[in-house]
Amino acid sequence: MIPAPFDYVRATSVAHALDVLGEHGDHAKLLAGGQSLLPMMKLRLATPEILVDIGDLGELRFVRRDGETVVIGGGARYADLVASDVIRQSVPLIARAARRVGDAQIRYRGTVGGALAHADPAGDLPAAILAMDGTIVISGPRGIRTVAAADFFVDYYTTALACDEILTEIRVPATGAEKCWYERFSERSAGWPLVAVAVAGTRIALAGMGPTPLRATAAEDVLAAGGDFAGAAELAAAGTTPVSDHRADADYRRHLARVLTHRALQRAHSR
Repeated sequence: MIPAPFDYVRATSVAHALDVLGEHGDHAKLLAGGQSLLPMMKLRLATPEILVDIGDLGELRFVRRDGETVVIGGGARYADLVASDVIRQSVPLIARAARRVGDAQIRYRGTVGGALAHADPAGDLPAAILAMDGTIVISGPRGIRTVAAADFFVDYYTTALACDEILTEIRVPATGAEKCWYERFSERSAGWPLVAVAVAGTRIALAGMGPTPLRATAAEDVLAAGGDFAGAAELAAAGTTPVSDHRADADYRRHLARVLTHRALQRAHSR
């Protein structure tokens, strides 16, 4: 299909992009990698009147370590995370999750900030950031604010971002050699996962099990009480609300959550 007519602005800076967003409000959409937005526009599920292109802003494309925190620019590509020594050494869970995203073309164009702002509940990076207890840094006309990852994801494709704000950074603790793993299941290697599990120490996050990425709190409680991996995995789906659709029914997704959690815990803690 063909998108509805729209205007286009290539932002020269974050400040410029914010000015355009402030002028057009919810009639504007940010364009970074475009991996999710453009297909939605072709289906006319999204009909912005103006696109604000921030995909080439160097000030948003970086990865650095700041003391005990790793800071990732909202414009960093998945491929940047895979290639980064800082990510591999300081937050290997994120490297593992980024490596599983789509195919090479997707990884070289898709951005971390775009993935989080799009908030697909089956997304790979949102679950990993949630498992890491990450923090989202947001810039807007009212200044800079931070939102915990647990509070950033609100509902299906809905976040704490206002229409005149930009996700500029993601901050995660530098865990180094902390035991971690990322496990996912999809019908094809480059497809969206039906269910994915991110393990960081005793923290467990699930993708594809509700309207947002979720912490498997019942499973975490088992681990905190000294329980084994099998016992924790049995409760991985507790409190979740997976959907039934043409790809899988809810019970199968619950089964996958248990199996993948057990596998991820075993692999995380055997390394």
